[in-house]
Amino acid sequence: MKKRTFTGLLLCLCLTMGLALGGCKKQSPDTSEETTEEGTANPEIADSIDYMALVNKTHPLPDGWEDKLETAHMTNSVGDDVEVEKKAYDAYLKLKAALEEEGIHVDLDSARRSVAAQQKIMDDFTEKYGAEYAAKTVAKPGYSEHHTGLALDLYLIIDGKDIVENEDMIQYPEIWAKIHEKLADYGFILRYLEDKEYITGYGYEPWHIRYIDNAEKAAEITGKGLTLEEYLGAYTGSAVSIDLGSSEIYTAEDLKDAVIQIECKYAFWGDSELKNIRYAGDEAVNENTLAWVNEQNPDGKYTKVVEFLMDFHTSKEVNDQALNADTDYTDYQWWLARSEKDGWEIVISGENEKVNTPK
Repeated sequence: MKKRTFTGLLLCLCLTMGLALGGCKKQSPDTSEETTEEGTANPEIADSIDYMALVNKTHPLPDGWEDKLETAHMTNSVGDDVEVEKKAYDAYLKLKAALEEEGIHVDLDSARRSVAAQQKIMDDFTEKYGAEYAAKTVAKPGYSEHHTGLALDLYLIIDGKDIVENEDMIQYPEIWAKIHEKLADYGFILRYLEDKEYITGYGYEPWHIRYIDNAEKAAEITGKGLTLEEYLGAYTGSAVSIDLGSSEIYTAEDLKDAVIQIECKYAFWGDSELKNIRYAGDEAVNENTLAWVNEQNPDGKYTKVVEFLMDFHTSKEVNDQALNADTDYTDYQWWLARSEKDGWEIVISGENEKVNTPK
């Protein structure tokens, strides 16, 4: 996605792209209808892709996908070329027409991005900022749903004005609700649901839709409020308890934004069962802990600090080498911090005896 992220979802969304949309000239909604389609694969094998394929932080793009993919190209209202899987694009045009009948205008911000393009972004970030920073801010090549061509990021056009920035688009929940009501009719689902970050690994994105080429299945997924991971059985855990406690320092929104970062990180851990996440209390917020997190990351220039505790059980195979397989963890610590202008980021996490927090 090219859009900038709004506070609280920064790290979750940066893990996908994190590139800002540059200067754009405003055009009317009708200009985006002038599109050009270009098949880019052998039509005899294009139908062999699996429209229900799961691609996320732990499930890579299936082998041979790019060789089988047939795509279409279109030019959106801001002049950008967008590549989309052919059937997904046809369905999008029908969805777009149905929305316009209700006075809602949308366009495509982004869709397919090749593995090679993602690798170039990773290489550029690694060269400029170092491997550690690149790993935290750029999706691992081969593990982005945008590789499929089936993931579409929409933006709004209101009164002839392109609304492309996340912090602006999120101000129109009523419009997004009307868009979401029509998705299933055309074989789309809303991919990253609110309060399901611990499953998907990404914060809520009302603009990110996924084509699955089956209106009946899309209606079932939507009606039950499921993520694609849950529907396909890739996540079988129970509901998670989130306790924000009572704070005189932070608002509930502040604390929820911090929890989202933990949930997004947790999604990397595969099939581990998350039980609860809870605020450790205002007593953990003091000058000593603030100085301590700044020592952990001198470049952070943090002005706020917060601690959460988490209970979970790891699976028989874990992706994080610091964790033991098939083990119960209680009061697992998460320390997050932020500067005045940036969102929360995880500074350090681990078991009590390993974190060595200041007294």
